[in-house]
Amino acid sequence: MKRKLITTSDGSSTIQIEEWGETYHSIHGAVREAEHVYIKNGLERLANNNVKILEMGFGTGLNAFLTALKAKKDQKKIEYHTVEGFPLSTEETEKLNYIDLVKTKEGQQIFEALHTSPWNKKTRLTQEFTLNKIHGLFEEVNLANDHFDLIYFDVFGYPYQPQLWSVEIFKKMYAALKQGGILTTYACRSPIKKAMQNAGLLIEVCPGPPGKREMIIARK
Repeated sequence: MKRKLITTSDGSSTIQIEEWGETYHSIHGAVREAEHVYIKNGLERLANNNVKILEMGFGTGLNAFLTALKAKKDQKKIEYHTVEGFPLSTEETEKLNYIDLVKTKEGQQIFEALHTSPWNKKTRLTQEFTLNKIHGLFEEVNLANDHFDLIYFDVFGYPYQPQLWSVEIFKKMYAALKQGGILTTYACRSPIKKAMQNAGLLIEVCPGPPGKREMIIARK
């Protein structure tokens, strides 16, 4: 499918799949959405300083980038596993402007390392942040049970890939979470809430990022 770069309302870039009209991040602000859904309502809700994160949908690398910067700032040790079936090309990732917007001394080095590090191999990007990019389909990837403190569930929207918002997928997420672990996502449709509950997750509906009224935090 053909992809193109677009600019969202906070000035940060994202990728749009032209055939669907679907974007990797919110058109109301890619960075704002990622910070609200995954940092504020995910990482910042965990008190522990050693965190294992699973991301479903590496995409532009924005969530991983913000998490790595937060880990450095807060001195948290993070082991970050991220699954992606269709990685962006180098040409596409080089056009993303997150480094310019999130101005930190280490920003460029970290963002470039996220995209140039090998797939299917653990790589230490900083003292605080270890990355494992898994190249595979969400439905097929094997995940360790009771392993993750936090899941960033950032797949494409329900209208485009409803099979990824199914009871079967959320049972897989439930099994991968530690007891008390959190799954956070931007979505809040009724079929999604029902699928999560049927998989055993306890859901909490929270205020969403700009342009979205609600989002979900789910717990094991």
